[in-house]
Amino acid sequence: MKLEKLLDEIRETNLTYLMLAKEMILEDKAEAIYRLGISEEIADIMASLSGAQILKIAASNLLLCKFRFDDQIIWDLVTSHSKENSLNSLHAAILMGSRATETL
Repeated sequence: MKLEKLLDEIRETNLTYLMLAKEMILEDKAEAIYRLGISEEIADIMASLSGAQILKIAASNLLLCKFRFDDQIIWDLVTSHSKENSLNSLHAAILMGSRATETL
């Protein structure tokens, strides 16, 4: 029973992510690419998905989105509770943004 609930949650998360990503891409492609950490090619594919395709892809048992905090430095920046919290968040955003462009 727990496994089926987990799989349902993954499918729901996938659907929400795909719908949000498509909406973001259609509204402002450049910003969506930056915020989602995806390439322009993937953005074009996601923007062209039909509702039926989104439902089919979302039904996967694999989580489609991933954490972009992939190292200790970024985790430390976003979880610190110092008086320089906004500066830490900005620094983390710059690091994640530069990594997204490195993969393109």
